[in-house]
Amino acid sequence: MQPSFPNERIDKFVTPANRFIHTEASSGIVLLLTALAALIAANSVIGPQFESFWETPVGVRFNGFVWEHPLHHWINDGLMTLFFFVVGLEIKREIVSGELSKKGAIVLPVVAALGGMVVPALIYLSIAPHAPAGWGAVVATDIAFVVGCMALLGKRIPDSLRVLVLALAIIDDIGAILVIGVAYSHGFYLVPFLLALAGLGATALMQWLGVRPVAAYWVVGILTWVAMHQSGIHPTIAGVALGLMTPVRPWVDETRFDHFLAWAKEAIEPADVAPNPESEHVRRAVARAARESISPQRRLENSVHPWSAFVVLPIFALANAGVVIAAVDPTDEITIGIIAGLAIGKPVGILTFSWLAVTLGIARKPDDVGWPHLFGAGMLAGIGFTMSLFIANLAFTGTQLELAKFGILAASVISGLAGMAVLFLVTSGGRSRREQGSGA
Repeated sequence: MQPSFPNERIDKFVTPANRFIHTEASSGIVLLLTALAALIAANSVIGPQFESFWETPVGVRFNGFVWEHPLHHWINDGLMTLFFFVVGLEIKREIVSGELSKKGAIVLPVVAALGGMVVPALIYLSIAPHAPAGWGAVVATDIAFVVGCMALLGKRIPDSLRVLVLALAIIDDIGAILVIGVAYSHGFYLVPFLLALAGLGATALMQWLGVRPVAAYWVVGILTWVAMHQSGIHPTIAGVALGLMTPVRPWVDETRFDHFLAWAKEAIEPADVAPNPESEHVRRAVARAARESISPQRRLENSVHPWSAFVVLPIFALANAGVVIAAVDPTDEITIGIIAGLAIGKPVGILTFSWLAVTLGIARKPDDVGWPHLFGAGMLAGIGFTMSLFIANLAFTGTQLELAKFGILAASVISGLAGMAVLFLVTSGGRSRREQGSGA
């Protein structure tokens, strides 16, 4: 039986908070609430002040040196690097030991994700040929919202469909990252880029040498981000690269950790109520071994993910989801192109490419996932939100950006509600049969 830690008075507040944070739908709920708050603020009497706040210049001035940008810029290019770092960690985990490591199982989500990027982009370009830069805003999927929507549907969603959608969303993220790096980087400066590569090289060298303090990697990572920012390549790419470089194997394997535990059991006397220097040394060594028995990738993902999901993304939503609805023309080609690309292009592209891959024998569909299931999941994939807003900020400015943001928000609402409705309807019969079978 697992032992418990001593109870503290604060536990009555911390325990429910931890339970909420580790609920699948929680990050999507927080993101939705902050997006609604931004919309309400932008369309209220404080709208002008709310918008101008994000344009407040923030930076460093020292002896003639000036490095300043609007607060909005620091959020999108700086704070969001932490989000992309977590994305890199998740991609690394999936590639090494997750769904992306399974050769046979990965074909369908790869093909589906490809269809979910190509078809929406083509639909957008056909509707909005005068604003072609916005095509990237319709290729992305918001994992937090998609996972949250499926969590709200509960056990009626087949596990194989959850796995398929998660793999699809991860691959979708990889595609969006490539789009950002290739299509939305502005200018190129060789010297800062070489310095950024040197930072990544220094990270690899530190790993090879066995440098353990995490603080050292944060310092090198921040310097790498600064160099990438000045190179013209979008600095969030540095976050992804550092996430992908994070080791997935623990420094202390299970066998070595078992030796530490056996050593501690022999070295620490039960009568040692107050640790003496020798037993304190043993306890510290075991504590270090326990920490290092978890891979750096897993430790960082566990520690940084809550900050990304419950701090970084909500701040991003506050800074980017505010749209003055009265000032937007909902019939503009940018708005219509984005709504059609996400709400129609995503499900059509995912379903069509998947059907072709299965029909041609390239991929295999899980037995308990029907085409209506996949269509409903494809509709949920039309929730672009975070990544779509991020790319829209790179593609547009001014009125065009407001049109794009309105289209993204509208498409996300349509896709979320329609996707959940379709999945609810197509899984109702299957759930009833399962319940009857379990009752029998």
